[in-house]
Amino acid sequence: MAEMTETTLSVELTASTDDTRYLVTNRLEITRILRGLAQRNEMVSAFFDGGKGLLLTSVLHVNPDSDTVMLDCGSNTAINERILRADKIVFVTSLDRVKVQFTSHGIKEASFENRPAFVMPFPSQVLQLQRREYYRLTTPIINPLICTAPLGQNRIEEFPIVDISAGGIGMIIGNSPDMLLKVGAAYPGCRIELPGVGVLELTLSIQSLFEVTLKNGSKSFRSGCQFINLHPSMESLIQRYILKLERDRINNLPR
Repeated sequence: MAEMTETTLSVELTASTDDTRYLVTNRLEITRILRGLAQRNEMVSAFFDGGKGLLLTSVLHVNPDSDTVMLDCGSNTAINERILRADKIVFVTSLDRVKVQFTSHGIKEASFENRPAFVMPFPSQVLQLQRREYYRLTTPIINPLICTAPLGQNRIEEFPIVDISAGGIGMIIGNSPDMLLKVGAAYPGCRIELPGVGVLELTLSIQSLFEVTLKNGSKSFRSGCQFINLHPSMESLIQRYILKLERDRINNLPR
């Protein structure tokens, strides 16, 4: 069964244009997408309480005639009750390497094939995030991911990463951005070690630089970076890392 945990993992869309272009509203197409998730038993991340709560679940059954979707539930009764009280739940997954997202304003207890389950209303729309339109996850603050970037003239710098998606990363670059990275520049040969998963080798394009105030009150600069021509094997590593983060938080729950 799926489990849920409290987490600092946050989810947000990173599309730079109107997301309505990617909305699917045709019921037949929504049914096809949801049934595809069920047939392949795809893992679905259900975020609630403003992204502080997370349930790893899956789609069990889709019935457009009764306007319902059945979902797997967790084994912890108290935790299940918390998601049952949630006003809004955002479901994020992927199908055929296309990110899929839909929302429910409440779920209920149910039964499916003689075992506990959740039931939610059939969604009126599904968001398909393609190309650069990905959801972004914040990375651990303690022992952060590090991007090792060759900057030329035998100079190599290491930057802590603050968020990651299949489209790019955000990272802290210090107090003097003009001496390090240039907006619009591309930096091949960058490496990011994903603990327990593998090493990303890729080219980064710098999309933005802006000043931020860190938790200790000091000023620094943050850079938004896009992956250039990311190889499918590298994207697969990112997806595996995100799933590992979610599973690690579940395993760290008090027993």
